[in-house]
Amino acid sequence: MTCGDIQKDLAMSCVHEVMKVITEELGDKQFSVLIDESRDISVKEQMTVMLRFLNDKGEVVERFLALYHVKDTTSEALKNALCDILDRYTLSISRIRGQGYDGASNMRGEFNGLQRKILDENPYAFYVHCYAHRLQLVIVSVASSCSSINDFFEYISLIVTTSSTSCKRRDSLTEAQHEDILSKLSSGEISTGRGSNQSCSLARPGDTRWGSHHTTLLRLDQMWSSVLVVLSMVDKDGRGPSQAAGLIEKMESFKFVFILKLMLKLFGITNELSKILQRKDLNIVLAMDLINVVKARFATLRDNGWDNLFLDVQEFCVAKGIPVPNMDDEIAVRGRSRLEGRTVTNFHHYRAEIFYVAIDKICVEMDHRFSEGSNIVLDCFSCLDPKNSFSKFDVDKLARLADIYHPDFSDDDRETIREQLDT
Repeated sequence: MTCGDIQKDLAMSCVHEVMKVITEELGDKQFSVLIDESRDISVKEQMTVMLRFLNDKGEVVERFLALYHVKDTTSEALKNALCDILDRYTLSISRIRGQGYDGASNMRGEFNGLQRKILDENPYAFYVHCYAHRLQLVIVSVASSCSSINDFFEYISLIVTTSSTSCKRRDSLTEAQHEDILSKLSSGEISTGRGSNQSCSLARPGDTRWGSHHTTLLRLDQMWSSVLVVLSMVDKDGRGPSQAAGLIEKMESFKFVFILKLMLKLFGITNELSKILQRKDLNIVLAMDLINVVKARFATLRDNGWDNLFLDVQEFCVAKGIPVPNMDDEIAVRGRSRLEGRTVTNFHHYRAEIFYVAIDKICVEMDHRFSEGSNIVLDCFSCLDPKNSFSKFDVDKLARLADIYHPDFSDDDRETIREQLDT
């Protein structure tokens, strides 16, 4: 039992027994493949492959198939690795009916990605990118939609790092927040209640942690006074010059508050959608409807949301003692020297160059990531949704499925399917 070769033999015996059960459960059914790759602790690039199929009870199940070492992560190398794995277990690419990968270009590329290479061999292996992951990519792109917003998130990272990088600062932040809560309770600004006024901490926003951007901004908004107290303490106690003083100046500026409130508004909408999209009981029809609802909300915000947002920013600035600039005053165009003499009004800068740019960016990204062209098959299947007495039932769309999945229907089936559906 201590011999390495015997241990490997035992492990491989377990692999064969498990795979025997999985292949028996799969039988001759069609399946989808879920693939992702990442480096392991030994710095080897590993490709994970899972199968997703309907078992004999009509339940959707996922089964881990293999962990495969790949020397290259190009689409061609990944496709060859997948074929090798499928051949090992006598599975054919022709049985694949779906592909699920992340949004990397080597995976989802329309012309040379892995999904395209598999589609070239099997035109019925349709690719669907996780909706929640697509939404996170939208958020990441909006966080760098213009130079002002990109700078804002750079400052956010510095504020989080400076105010909570050590145990002492983290404890000071918690203590300052506790004192602030007690002060607000005594003044009646907030009320007590079960689960209310819990202590929290700042977390750095991460591109791969869903909802982290919204969480960070929300906590900064809630802990505003506490963060300023800690930054002041860092500047006072520092042995040498620190960034704390400059960060206080940035936080107590109208532009910082304006972008904070704008991002909270945008990410508040996407965060609720993200939570819903991650629910296991969500059906794809409802997900598609929710995407359209969010798109409509952004369009409404662009047309009618400026006045409420500006009023919210003004009230926050007045409450925190932050000066509000005159919107008719002229300032130099961002990214241009004052010597060039090019100016715009504060109103134009905040509304056209930040407010509209951010919303337009998120709308464009939503249309790109959730394009209707990629949802043709899902749109057809949505006609089988029994909600509201099959209100979405559409004979033409359902009959189109027979053309999309051509090999699964005989010529006689395609001739009679419309009459059967009408009946």
